[in-house]
Amino acid sequence: MTVTVYHNPRCSTSRTVLAAVRDSGVEPTVVKYLETPPDEATLRRLIDDAGLTPRTAVRRREKLYAELGLADADDETVLRAMLEHPILIERPFVVSDAGTVLARPAATVSRVL
Repeated sequence: MTVTVYHNPRCSTSRTVLAAVRDSGVEPTVVKYLETPPDEATLRRLIDDAGLTPRTAVRRREKLYAELGLADADDETVLRAMLEHPILIERPFVVSDAGTVLARPAATVSRVL
């Protein structure tokens, strides 16, 4: 099985998910998405494949969310903000042969392992 984790090492949930993937016996590809942000096609695919929308995949607790006025923005505006400011992308997305999840809470990673 191949697994990719879109990871932020400063996030405890992301670290927990990465450990769970490794504990399952799989060494994942780790994408530090703040250093290597996904392009538009990849971000759209992650969101769509996880059954989400940009509004449900954005980090609402991030200060920048409020500063940019995203609470009342449409999905396309939210997606553009996520592309311009990857810190707004909720984490961690996990992609495997079994599917894609936004692993929040961390236990949801089991769906794709």
